[in-house]
Amino acid sequence: MNLKKLVAAVAVTAMLPVAINAVAGHHGDHDKMAKHDMMKPTIVEIAASNDDFSTLVAAVKAADLADVLQGEGPYTVFAPTNEAFAALPDGTVDMLLKPENKDKLVEVLTYHVVAGEVYAKDVVALDSATTVQGGDVKITTHDGKVMVDNAHVVSTDIAASNGVIHVIDAVILPQS
Repeated sequence: MNLKKLVAAVAVTAMLPVAINAVAGHHGDHDKMAKHDMMKPTIVEIAASNDDFSTLVAAVKAADLADVLQGEGPYTVFAPTNEAFAALPDGTVDMLLKPENKDKLVEVLTYHVVAGEVYAKDVVALDSATTVQGGDVKITTHDGKVMVDNAHVVSTDIAASNGVIHVIDAVILPQS
């Protein structure tokens, strides 16, 4: 599935509960809106449902972070595609996925996560954000295009029940 199909599928998935609630006449009811959010897939479920994120999902599972990223959140995830992982030097992904390198893998993955929900409209006003790993990612905007460290943001605001995903075209690495 290509990126355009992913965005379309996520948009349809995200809008379906809204449409159902609107047709059923559930405007303004806080409890019903909470149920609506519960109907959205989690960050991990969205990533797992798309072949373009299979490397990311494998890494999240190897790092034992799936339960965390399926938790309440909210989180903002800068999600690298399979192509982003493939662009790393040969052997890097295989090395990171080895059990003895789990701590390094956790460090890399948590560098892609920011606590709270940061949407595209918020990102353009920032010059950095502190990650769950503890380091700060540099955020720059040039000609309306956003970069997080050395990665271009290629798709924004994929809403999940526990946060938001922004797709990036490179794996970002914490400063050693």
